[in-house]
Amino acid sequence: MLKLDAIELETGTNPDAAIIWLHGLGADGNDFAGIVPQLNLPAGLSIRFIFPHAPIRPITINQGYLMPGWYDLTSLNIDNKEDEAGINESSDAIRCLCQKQESSGITSERIILAGFSQGGAIALHCGLNYPTPLGGIMALSTYLPHCCVLNNKTNHAIDIFMAHGRQDDVIDPHFGDLSRQRLEKSGYSVKWHEYTMPHSVCIEEIQDIRNWLINNLVS
Repeated sequence: MLKLDAIELETGTNPDAAIIWLHGLGADGNDFAGIVPQLNLPAGLSIRFIFPHAPIRPITINQGYLMPGWYDLTSLNIDNKEDEAGINESSDAIRCLCQKQESSGITSERIILAGFSQGGAIALHCGLNYPTPLGGIMALSTYLPHCCVLNNKTNHAIDIFMAHGRQDDVIDPHFGDLSRQRLEKSGYSVKWHEYTMPHSVCIEEIQDIRNWLINNLVS
């Protein structure tokens, strides 16, 4: 089983919720750790933020260069052959992180999976197939892997936040929208957001993320 190092930040004592946030290709857990204060979440929310580091692996699209990646990529066209083994391996590792939070006393319904780009693909793959109900999935500038089987009834009603930049030249917004359509055709409810931005995160998006998190974590 893949073992992942991670950055952990807690917004209060005895957290009763966890957000596991996955970075994109070539980055690491530090990439989104700085977003926690920007979210300006209510003081009463005690959350454990976990930002795992992807393993170092050769990435075909980058001439086999070794870099942090959740799985290999051969093309920016997601319709091409995907690294199913790598996706499954990383998804299993994130599932273990979720189960570790459950073992610490955080119920699965208070665990949210989030991810950007490659990290978002893993968040969707893991979350939609997780064995107990999760608190939500946040998928940013990403897509649903073809190998993700959509037959897990346990998380069929999960709240899914998907966002994409209209000027994204890394993951074409068309692929994000096709993923949304695939999820909706399978009966999932998707909160879809588009922003005037490239392959990144913008202030308006952070505000929408904040509102969505509060809606899901404040009883």
